[in-house]
Amino acid sequence: MKAVLCEAHGPAENLVIRDLPEPEAGFGEVVVDVAAIGLNFFDTLIIRDRYQVKPDLPFSPGGEFAGHVRAVGPGVTEWAVGDRVAGYLSFGAARERLVVPAESLARVPDGLDFVKAAGLTVTYGTGLYALRDRGGLQPGETLVVLGAAGGVGLAAVELGKALGARVIACASSAEKLAFAKAHGADEGIDYTTENFKGRLKALGGEAGIDMVFDPVGGDLSEVAVRALNSGGRLMVIGFAAGDIPKLPLNLLLLKNCDARGVAFGTKCRTDPAWCRAAMEDLMGHALSGRLSGHVDATFPLERCAEALAEISQRRVKGKVVLTAGA
Repeated sequence: MKAVLCEAHGPAENLVIRDLPEPEAGFGEVVVDVAAIGLNFFDTLIIRDRYQVKPDLPFSPGGEFAGHVRAVGPGVTEWAVGDRVAGYLSFGAARERLVVPAESLARVPDGLDFVKAAGLTVTYGTGLYALRDRGGLQPGETLVVLGAAGGVGLAAVELGKALGARVIACASSAEKLAFAKAHGADEGIDYTTENFKGRLKALGGEAGIDMVFDPVGGDLSEVAVRALNSGGRLMVIGFAAGDIPKLPLNLLLLKNCDARGVAFGTKCRTDPAWCRAAMEDLMGHALSGRLSGHVDATFPLERCAEALAEISQRRVKGKVVLTAGA
């Protein structure tokens, strides 16, 4: 089988394609014929050794996948050959076949294509965990989404609307804001051309901002915290801007607000039953059309480096997905 491998840390163009032995399922494991692999911003970091998860070399990037069950190992009774499945990994999915624990898989409903299924888990799963579980977003609250046109930002926009919030999308261009508004955002702020602080204050009004969904970090985080109301929540998703902000803790005290970390990968590793339920919930919503699961572009497995370049250069609206031969 073919696999994308990171054999030495560095840029995406250093990735190679190798032929590897066919995998075999052990006790409690399943072999999956992979049809699609979702890529995320963290994939651009993990191959450079700039991410908190640090796999041994060589490894494959890719944290989410969808495809058919090819074989089941001893002790597996809930899956059969041919079943349509999706799953989450911290890394390792960018290959034609995978061995995964049976408990980590979720069923893909008939009618939902594998490309869309593969792109839902990390971005929409992160959004769901942040807004519903960690943040307790309530109907009628005001939600600010930074990086609103990216994969996880778009997911937060759509999920925020589904949970009944008023959504203010923030992005780096008018085109990206228009894209976020087309997917449900009520208002928009271009933080490259507008006064971010002033616009947040104006759109927040007297009530202020209830929640900020922040996958960007950098200088934007502190400005967003200053716009929160009493009881407001900053949901810390990641640091796409590159800089990890150092928030003055007196802000949280004086404003009576919270900063809450959202580690979706940790949640899935420690609670696979939650992860499976979340994936199946999200796939059901995507099948019904309540969530778009927007995929900006697909690339064959062999062009993984090009796909990651699209993400690292901020050209992606929604998701980028690799396709394999299954």
